[in-house]
Amino acid sequence: MTEQPKRPLPVRVRRQPDGIPMDDLFRSRPAQATLLPRRPPPEEPDLVERPGPAVSGWAAVPTGLAALAGAAAALWRAGPPSRGVQLPPWEWAALAGCVVVAVVSFGGLTRGRTGSAWVLSLFGRYRGTVRRTGLVWISPFVLRRRMDVRLRHWRSEPIAVVDAEGSALRVVVLVVWSVRDTARALLAVDDHLGYLREQVEAAVARVLSQLPADAFRGDTPTLRNAEAVGDALTRMLAAECRAIGVAVFSAQPTRIEYAPEVAAAMRRRQLAVLDAKHRDSVLTGVIDAVDDTVTRLTSRGLVELDDFERQALVKDLTVAFYTRRGGQAPQDQE
Repeated sequence: MTEQPKRPLPVRVRRQPDGIPMDDLFRSRPAQATLLPRRPPPEEPDLVERPGPAVSGWAAVPTGLAALAGAAAALWRAGPPSRGVQLPPWEWAALAGCVVVAVVSFGGLTRGRTGSAWVLSLFGRYRGTVRRTGLVWISPFVLRRRMDVRLRHWRSEPIAVVDAEGSALRVVVLVVWSVRDTARALLAVDDHLGYLREQVEAAVARVLSQLPADAFRGDTPTLRNAEAVGDALTRMLAAECRAIGVAVFSAQPTRIEYAPEVAAAMRRRQLAVLDAKHRDSVLTGVIDAVDDTVTRLTSRGLVELDDFERQALVKDLTVAFYTRRGGQAPQDQE
């Protein structure tokens, strides 16, 4: 009695509830991600820098001196307390008014410096910005906060990122920036310096992940093009920091290097690629030289070669030229 062959069990394909094919989870080469445009942070239309109330301090000084002189005259007229002379109520009011004017005049004097501005607020409401220099008078009843508006630069610490191939990198970026809108820089964000540093790290991670650090396969764009990478970083940072009144003029990577844990392996890979390119260029030159030599010999009728002799001559010339191009002189055979 012959044994019947066993029928193979049917294979049931289970569909994943999320709809992701299983082969997509274990691809050898992940699909290239596209850099989608991001919407920058919204700008507050009501929070815009405007000139604040301020006058020249040299106009407030005579006013304060005149008020002091009026108060001194009123006191001199009253005489010493031992005489018992009483001032009328209106003179007491004038004396108090002179004292108040003197206090307000001298209490609002401040110094405006080049490269800085005063941001004024009253009861939490923005009242304006004073960019005047020299002796300036500002109302002493408003809150004054100084803001640096000079052109500034900031060099980041080494930022850990990965390139398009997943290789760990360390990047140092130099950012040139300044505060354009003091109202937004001070009131639209808690700390504009911290915001700028965080945006630099985010922009570096986003831009550098789109290209490989080195082109090991073919002539593809790499991160070694510092000008193109710097332009992309500058545009992204300028768009992100515009909402807080910070103008970014330049963001250039000053150093792009592999992380210490992968630096040795990548250095060996770079040397192997350079060696392969050198061998390819040498071999191309040798082939051109052999072809030129054989063509000249046969075209001028110096030698007549059949296929076997032609192959032997090409082989000998290739070995001789390649050995000499490689830096090793052929050894004379005795």
